[in-house]
Amino acid sequence: MEFATLIVMLALLQYTILTAMVGAQRGKHHIKAPAVSGNEAFERAFRIQQNTLENLIVFIPCCFTFALFVSDLYVLIPGVTFLLGRGMYARSYARDPGDRGPGFALTILANIALVLGTLIGVTLSLLGLV
Repeated sequence: MEFATLIVMLALLQYTILTAMVGAQRGKHHIKAPAVSGNEAFERAFRIQQNTLENLIVFIPCCFTFALFVSDLYVLIPGVTFLLGRGMYARSYARDPGDRGPGFALTILANIALVLGTLIGVTLSLLGLV
């Protein structure tokens, strides 16, 4: 499960960086907690962080279950796709939220691959076929 752990730790590092970017925007634009609005650049950074958190809820457990029931090596394919998708999403959303589609699509495709792969792997295991 070394590759799954590596991918999850990289995703959490990426999330931590996105969280720091929210804090930086909050300070730069004098947005006092608990407010989550007031400046468009801050709001974009906040939405990037929140959307990433929403996707991590699926991504993290699926990385480990995929590694367990399918392959710890092959988890790198959807894992790296997820990381790249989140990076693309963050950059494009910060510039123009309307351009976030390709990064979001990569994220969703990675999560779908992890969920379906795990479902297939666990089903085959339950049936004694692997």
